Amino acid sequence: MSLGIQLYSVRDDIGPEALPGTLARLAGYGFTHAEPYDILSDTEGLNAALDAAGLQADTAHAKITELDRDRVLDAAERLGIGTVIVPFVPPASIAERDGVLALADAINAIVPVAADRGIRLGYHNHDFEFAQRIGERTAYDVLVDALDPAVVLELDTYWAAVGGEDVPALLPKLGDRVRYLHVKEDGTNPFDVAEAVGLAGSLELPVVEVVVHEGDVFPLIERNAAFFRGLVRA
Repeated sequence: MSLGIQLYSVRDDIGPEALPGTLARLAGYGFTHAEPYDILSDTEGLNAALDAAGLQADTAHAKITELDRDRVLDAAERLGIGTVIVPFVPPASIAERDGVLALADAINAIVPVAADRGIRLGYHNHDFEFAQRIGERTAYDVLVDALDPAVVLELDTYWAAVGGEDVPALLPKLGDRVRYLHVKEDGTNPFDVAEAVGLAGSLELPVVEVVVHEGDVFPLIERNAAFFRGLVRA
């Protein structure tokens, strides 16, 4: 299996001049894929840097329900991205059932448009989807049920746990909806991250993301690359 890196982890090192060197460095750690979080600002520059580093971009984060839908899909096609993932919505917007259902409707409306271009949609969580309750259920549960089955899930395991979710128990419940995992190993996970990776039976790609860091993030990323390469090759 391949191994991805969310480029937000190296957000301080991907300016126009730094991007090619940073992507080459990540490829040297053993990453095979990069997950961009901005595919619109410089699509051609990103495409050239990915090609030069030998990295693929199968997935990308893009607020497609808020941005120009066609521009996002155009950029995704240019970069060879097969899954565009909604990365974040304001927590207050899904604090009530109507807001959750409105979000699902907005995503679902784009599904056939994207599918006509060979692109899937996905959803990436933070903590609040699990911390916020709709009756007896989490907002995440309600959202997943309301989403078109064609919408895949990128489960951020760390944020789900921060939101109060039992990640190893959740993964079997979500089943083959989970195609991507955001993972990290830095001693802060309240669960066995190796177990979580093993429980994602339909996993297409684990994606390392180190969001909070101070100073030089590359040693931590390199350690994560070695750890997860061992898991995906086992």
